Amino acid sequence: METIETYRFESYQETMRLPDLEAWAIFAAVVEHRSFSAAAEAVGLSKATVSKAVSRLEAQLGVSLFHRTSRRLALTEAGRPLADHAARIVQEAQAAEETARCGAHLPAGRVRMAAPMSFGLQNVAPLIADFLLEYPMIEIDLHLSDARVDIVAEGFDVALRIANLPDSSLRARRLCSIAAHLVAAPAYLERHGVPTHPAQLGEHRLLGYTNVAGPWRFQGKDGSETSVKASGPLSANSGTALLPALVAGLGIARLPAFIVGEALAAGEVVELLPDWAPPPVMLHLLTPPSALRPARVEALIAFLAARLKD
Repeated sequence: METIETYRFESYQETMRLPDLEAWAIFAAVVEHRSFSAAAEAVGLSKATVSKAVSRLEAQLGVSLFHRTSRRLALTEAGRPLADHAARIVQEAQAAEETARCGAHLPAGRVRMAAPMSFGLQNVAPLIADFLLEYPMIEIDLHLSDARVDIVAEGFDVALRIANLPDSSLRARRLCSIAAHLVAAPAYLERHGVPTHPAQLGEHRLLGYTNVAGPWRFQGKDGSETSVKASGPLSANSGTALLPALVAGLGIARLPAFIVGEALAAGEVVELLPDWAPPPVMLHLLTPPSALRPARVEALIAFLAARLKD
């Protein structure tokens, strides 16, 4: 009887083995910092300890998490989806700790945030300065890029994105709409004529923003819709990079107000097709899928939502 009970107890222990949370957290740090050395420095451990923790996790899971060479560290096919899980484990643990502390302390710690380059420089950076004055114990790690980031895999807590979003597991909050303007320099219109209908844009030199896929769409005042494929002498993954060519009279561009507004006000460019409006795009605030967020992240979300709603 004693032997049977002992066997049952040992089997129960085996099935209820607790996860190696330290190894998961170290794995998440290696993914975020993209090297064992940088992760070790960030978490205050030796490189050997970090390497052993990742090896221990690989042994427990029965898969390799990284491809390692002398010059490069990359996630394996098995490691990529597990990186998302590791990031969520760390985020939820941090949220639990901050929930326990927030009754006695102000929100504190680092928040990693991503935002589009031009919009971030003009609209987000000044708000971050105001936010840090209000929350002196929070640190912001702001990444500005027009490239689309993988919020979970790259370890971002918050991201601003100007786009119509596809379905995903991310949590999205709609902040406001951003109007787009179809514009050209007077010198260009003198040489090539003024289009009166979107269908005529196919005959013109169009400057394209490559981060927005698909044709240019327009909606008439009567509700009709049409589209045209953008083709011309310049395309770029930054709307601001198109502005010099636009003002120089090299083509027609469709750009948001925060990029082209000053040029419009100065008369360097003029708006075209007043009866056909490009559809506005939405500014969204994105966060990882977990419902648990640290107090510092909640504070930033509430601040940005209040200041960017208009």
